[in-house]
Amino acid sequence: MTDSLALDPNALTDLVLDALDDLKAIDPVVIDVTALSSVMDFLVIASGTSTRHVKSLADNVITRAKTQSNRPLGIEGQAVGDWVLVDFGDVVVHVMQPATRSFYDLERLWTAPPQAD
Repeated sequence: MTDSLALDPNALTDLVLDALDDLKAIDPVVIDVTALSSVMDFLVIASGTSTRHVKSLADNVITRAKTQSNRPLGIEGQAVGDWVLVDFGDVVVHVMQPATRSFYDLERLWTAPPQAD
């Protein structure tokens, strides 16, 4: 059940970007995946400088979203802090250390043209 006070995906994405900016996330990127996915509208990808920074960025996103009645559906990776995923349903946030971000290259995966069969 969705809270009637919860933000729409665009407003939630803006809130996420503000929360990441508050703690100086590195190179935040928003990818509109509405044409590619039926389960989410936006991916937000950002980097932190260390395990502690990655965890702090994710925590700030979660805290700020909760103040607007947006609770995450799931959170993965907080214990390790190399890559934290925060799933708000329509908006999925990935906060990673730079080496992890470079290795998985989610930006390329989600923006590459589809391969012909």
